[in-house]
Amino acid sequence: MPDREHWNALYGSREETALTWFEEEAALSRQLVARYATPGQPIVDVGGGASRLVDGLLKDGFGPLTVLDLSDTALSLAKARLGARATEIDWIEGDVLDWAPERTYSVWHDRAVLHFLTEPERRDAYFNVMANALQPGGHAILATFDLDGPEKCAGLPVARYSPDSLRDALAVILPDAFEPVTSQRHLHETPLGKKQEFQVSVFRRLSPSGL
Repeated sequence: MPDREHWNALYGSREETALTWFEEEAALSRQLVARYATPGQPIVDVGGGASRLVDGLLKDGFGPLTVLDLSDTALSLAKARLGARATEIDWIEGDVLDWAPERTYSVWHDRAVLHFLTEPERRDAYFNVMANALQPGGHAILATFDLDGPEKCAGLPVARYSPDSLRDALAVILPDAFEPVTSQRHLHETPLGKKQEFQVSVFRRLSPSGL
């Protein structure tokens, strides 16, 4: 699988802390998850890889936690870092577009997976998996490059979104399945000091009746 090989090569080529998307604390993601979930509610970090979000969520008493990523190299880094606590996480190596979750979740968190799905059919497949994975009343936290953000990342092209364009894309594919809750700008600074403009949007999963 070219995608898996690409990400394994990236994670294997340098230290985790030197990767452009590295965050020491994943502070914003941690705050948003805490806003929309309580301990005991299931949370999935899509494309979580070696992210330190799960470290913080474990410290805060959240769980059960699932991390899904294409890269077994990235997941191995996270497991090694967490040590014995890694057994508290459900680690899934796989492509989100092929994922059929065995449970539903209260929070779906994605920092910078969606914007790599530049083909409309792949993006639409992602939205359908997300809808099936979320409980009614659950929340999707989606962070992508904003319209003035980078055009490429990790050597790959990206699809940039504003909160409005992301809302509209989701509504076209899944009308009446989600409602927008909030959105905000976020400026990420890479380990080399480069600024990357993100938008972070939160959507609530509606019940089949739309209530």
